Amino acid sequence: MMLEALNLFKTFNPGTANANTALQGASLTLKEGDFVTVIGGNGAGKSTLLNAVAGVFPVDAGSIVIDGLDVTALPEHRRAQWLGRVFQDPMMGTASKMLIYENLSLAARRGQKRTLRWAFPKDELNSYRELLASLGLGLEDRLATRVGLLSGGQRQALTLIMATLKRPKLLLLDEHTAALDPKTAQKVLEITDKIISENSLTTMMVTHNMRDAIRHGNRLVMMDGGRVILDISGEEKQKLTVDSLLERFFTAGGEEMPSDRMILS
Repeated sequence: MMLEALNLFKTFNPGTANANTALQGASLTLKEGDFVTVIGGNGAGKSTLLNAVAGVFPVDAGSIVIDGLDVTALPEHRRAQWLGRVFQDPMMGTASKMLIYENLSLAARRGQKRTLRWAFPKDELNSYRELLASLGLGLEDRLATRVGLLSGGQRQALTLIMATLKRPKLLLLDEHTAALDPKTAQKVLEITDKIISENSLTTMMVTHNMRDAIRHGNRLVMMDGGRVILDISGEEKQKLTVDSLLERFFTAGGEEMPSDRMILS
């Protein structure tokens, strides 16, 4: 297994009036090459599960294993060498005051010893142009543009390239199109599919959008009440519709009614 997140529990602010139990025995395993979409209502635990895998906070109980290595006790910065991550906010994941090629260079050297240098090799810049050209956004001609001048969709596409430049063991996508307009979100999802397919990346994509969860990936996981209640793959997933997924949700014992945002987006 590329990821084994087993029997995870997490309560924030325990013992206080603000105590919030976000994970209640949540388990999720991903085989190498799996592209799993994770969906659920507000408070279902989907983003908490992703953040637990990323090491943003320690879990109260359970274990997390990435490519055979138990990382449960490792902090976020120690896990980063195996993970690629794209956040919901297009402003995260890139350095806005740096140029496009400088951002890509930092991503290419993640985990390596940093040294001062005055120039970038020509072949390195050419490789960045080729990567950016594959996005179809015209960024290959804007290598010397400050990232802060890009649109939200362009920044998310660039972040995807940066997050996958070193072919991570696991790619984590945390509602990475939620802040984009529908047309731009669709373009970024097309780019996402292309990058994942070409690099055979094991991927966990959290989304609020049922249609996107159905259309993308080879597995669909639905969470409710801090646990996984549905795990659908293969031909069964290919036949899913929003209505049949809702029916499965309630049959599986789901309690928190999915919001209009999930159904209608």
